Amino acid sequence: MGKALPIYLDWKTLNCRPTPACTITRNGTLPPAFICDHQVVDALPVAQPCIGFARTTNEIREIDLDGLKKLLQRDPKDTRPLLVNFWATWCDGCREEFPDLVKIDNDYRAKGLNFLSVTLDEVADKSKAVDFLKEMKATMPVVLLNVNDPEPAIHAVDEKWDGALPATFLYDRDGTIVFRYYGKIKPAELRAAIDKEVGSKQ
Repeated sequence: MGKALPIYLDWKTLNCRPTPACTITRNGTLPPAFICDHQVVDALPVAQPCIGFARTTNEIREIDLDGLKKLLQRDPKDTRPLLVNFWATWCDGCREEFPDLVKIDNDYRAKGLNFLSVTLDEVADKSKAVDFLKEMKATMPVVLLNVNDPEPAIHAVDEKWDGALPATFLYDRDGTIVFRYYGKIKPAELRAAIDKEVGSKQ
């Protein structure tokens, strides 16, 4: 078996259930902890981060507008709800709510919740985001939205959103926003919304 390497997998290509690690080996075989319905061969890093899995490295990958749209697209075969949180290290409310989001990710990942964290920090400040995630012991997939004009990205997420941070959105299996919150989340309200979607995902 080849040396195990952290890798990004296309979450829509593989119908995979959440596991503690998102790794495959250099020769394309799956380690025992990785449960998947498809065979993987000639494994190479691909465009999308692995949603629904724990990060195994401290890397934050940069995405553009098209990358964001692809991440928000739902596969009809994937019945798992998707939680997306937009934040930045310079945002006090974002930093204050993050421990609650980490707990939610830890509590619901095994129940079928996909969680994507999107930082709007400047590319030059990516290391600050990495350090913050280490401090928070956060393991959800994280990307940095790198766009010159944020307006198209904001409208791609939600026409009602003015871009203020933090902002949190919960999508159902059809890609419809079923819960949105602008500002620091109220954990009980978010958990109630997630419970409803997780319970109806079958």
